[in-house]
Parts: sequence; C-alpha cells; structure tokens
Amino acid sequence: MKIVLLFSLLTLATLCLCKQDAEAGPQESGKRTAFASKRESSELARRPKRQVYNWQGLPAPYPDPLEQKREVCELNPDCDELADHIGFSEAYRRFYGTA
Repeated sequence: MKIVLLFSLLTLATLCLCKQDAEAGPQESGKRTAFASKRESSELARRPKRQVYNWQGLPAPYPDPLEQKREVCELNPDCDELADHIGFSEAYRRFYGTA
C-alpha cells in the first residue's frame, strides 16, 4: 500500500513539473529543450568525410588491416616462402601465432 501511495505522489509531482515547463513555453531564451531541429541533429550525427583522394579524383580505398602483418612476414624469408605455398594467413599463424 505504501508503494502505491509513493508511486502516486511521484507521478503527480512529475506531472506538475512537466505542466509548469509546458506553460513557460519556448519564449525563454537560453533554455535547452529535449528536442532538436533536423539541422542540429544532422550536425550531431554527421560522419566525418574522408579527404584522401587518388590521382583520378576518386576516394582512396581503405587500407588493408593485415598489411603490417604481411610486411612482417615478408621480412622473414621462411615465412615469405611458406606464404607463397600455403597463403599469408596460414604462414603468419604458423610462425607468429594468431593472424
């Protein structure tokens, strides 16, 4: 019974506070609202543009995440030779652990 009474009082207090905010309206400057305009929200969620272009003016491809491991394997003659036979991923895994 006490829980229901407490919940009712909290709900009533919340409704009164919300009604006061709604009556004040958007005339008050400097007060932030819960909603943003489409322009503000698009600026917030805008992805950064890539500024890297190749010689044809097209965006450059993403770098290969395995390029560093491939270079390490190429510096080791045994790993490089094995990569020619069974593939880079498997050769790197055999010499250095996980790929």
